[in-house]
Amino acid sequence: MVTDMRTEGHRGRTVPGFPGVASRAGETDSTGVIPPQNWAEIVDSGYLRLFHPAEAGGTGADGPAQIDAMEALARACSGTYWSATVSALLCGKLVSTYGDLRHHGGLLRSLLSGERTACFAIVEPTAGSDAATYRTTVRPAGDPDGGFVIRGEKSRITNAPTADLAVALARRQRPAGDDGPDWCLAFVDLHRPGVHRYGTPHMGLRGMPWGGLVLDDVEVDARDVVPVPFDELAEGMTWGWLLVSVAAIATAEAALAASVRHARERVSAGRPLAHMEGVQAQLAESRAQIDAARVLARRAASERMAGRPARQLIGMLKVYATEMAVEVAARAVQIHGAFGVTQGHEVERHYRDAQMNVIGAFASNRLREQIAEGLGLGPAVYRPFDWIASSGLEHRPVGLDGPYRPAATA
Repeated sequence: MVTDMRTEGHRGRTVPGFPGVASRAGETDSTGVIPPQNWAEIVDSGYLRLFHPAEAGGTGADGPAQIDAMEALARACSGTYWSATVSALLCGKLVSTYGDLRHHGGLLRSLLSGERTACFAIVEPTAGSDAATYRTTVRPAGDPDGGFVIRGEKSRITNAPTADLAVALARRQRPAGDDGPDWCLAFVDLHRPGVHRYGTPHMGLRGMPWGGLVLDDVEVDARDVVPVPFDELAEGMTWGWLLVSVAAIATAEAALAASVRHARERVSAGRPLAHMEGVQAQLAESRAQIDAARVLARRAASERMAGRPARQLIGMLKVYATEMAVEVAARAVQIHGAFGVTQGHEVERHYRDAQMNVIGAFASNRLREQIAEGLGLGPAVYRPFDWIASSGLEHRPVGLDGPYRPAATA
């Protein structure tokens, strides 16, 4: 049970503090396993139900309340937060948005109750954010029941080693006469024959189960294959960007709190670190950056949860918040000195976790391209170009018959 409640939320709102999860954060990181007690505490707190309306089994919390609770859990333990929030928020939203609750309502409720966990199976071994190279396919099984099978491999997936359900993005092998979308979401029972899993060691978020799925013609019920236009699906995936952004803010907040404590307690050259102007400047910069990211997160969440397009806004949040957290964690390491780079130290863990958020869900460099597209610059598509000829120069010196080779130097 969650026994400690703290009032630190938006406008004095009371949010769960997850004290047990926080007390086990070091153990979760060192063992790479989320303790069962963490899941019991999360379920008892009602966290998994925050993101959905009452008719779907949720509590219908508003945007700021959701952000406050997300940040509280992420600050307690980032790895636990990722696992729980990918399942209940990201996968839950994909099921409720694109599925049919007359058929998938029970599936959704099992995620919100904690009875089952889910993973969003999108990335593949040969592709990260470039969906054009994804190879996983769903095709008709050829049986009289009209079922499907899914084949492919998904890698670097949160919850893949432990999840009960995969919400898998796949190409759809369309039968004759079907002019629907080329893409689909397949809700795959990961306990069926043909599913093979593996874990992948990772630098940060060590408690988070992370790895891959090999799907070898796994049977999927026809109602669990949902054709979705890719452009529409892209808006749904912004839930993932939002959860990563909040994780980054929480990690930065935890790193700053540790830095403030250390600066008050550590005495160097006859005075506390907190009395040093350089340390004060670092702490103040971190405080301003974290609060700026938090304001943007609440705005983005309110827009997204109101059903308005928020892809551009959440993209900007993801870039800023995740890279900000790396800067704050780096300052924390510097303020702690050798303590900050000692394995097992709280700040060392925050620094590793912060790096994972920059890459997670969608790499920041690729997001910058999409933000630029939103400014009217057009798609970021590579086309061959010749920047030399326009300067009046040639690709090689005039009169050279063979391939150009620079002269040897002494």
